[in-house]
Amino acid sequence: QFRFVESGGGSVQSGGSLTLSCTGSGFDFNHYAIGWFRQPPGKDSESVSCISSGGGTRKYVDSVKGRFTISRDSAKDTVYLQMNNLKPDDTGVYYCSAISRAAVAGCDVDMPAREYDYWGLGTQVTVSS
Repeated sequence: QFRFVESGGGSVQSGGSLTLSCTGSGFDFNHYAIGWFRQPPGKDSESVSCISSGGGTRKYVDSVKGRFTISRDSAKDTVYLQMNNLKPDDTGVYYCSAISRAAVAGCDVDMPAREYDYWGLGTQVTVSS
């Protein structure tokens, strides 16, 4: 049975750091590229970062480049999002998602959310000024 669990969210002050984790089970996690999305309060969800199934390709949206780092541990079926120098605009619910490696070359940070196959329930990140 598919299961996707995010953790690591919380409340921090501007400039602080958090590391989000996303662990999958019930499917062949290492055959999937993983994307992180976030939904700010009152806004649509937006892509943040993605990593290919093998971990060799990593991409970020411009607003988080240089501050966020995505990585994956194939032995633990887990993807991480290290977030440094957090800003109030980073506030939102963060979701991880999976798309089959057969559907994307590497990963595509511009790929619409509707293309992804599996989703977690999200973890809240709140950054105060």
